[in-house]
Amino acid sequence: MVYAVINISDYANRILKIIKAKYDLRDKSQAIDMMAEQYGGGILEPELRPEYVEKMRKVQKETPIILGNIEGFRKRYEK
Repeated sequence: MVYAVINISDYANRILKIIKAKYDLRDKSQAIDMMAEQYGGGILEPELRPEYVEKMRKVQKETPIILGNIEGFRKRYEK
């Protein structure tokens, strides 16, 4: 667990109090954790660009190449 001393505005303090009360949390640390979990998903897992999604759909439709083992790989790719 990480301990931190932070300075927050009065507005942020009121928001934390509301979150704490709404979700029946023990303290503001839990409210901050909840906010980080909800907000962090948008930052850490951004949406993919539509062009990339379309490209991946095309790749999924392609027939896979079955090599079997290293000998099959060498036959196909070594000259």
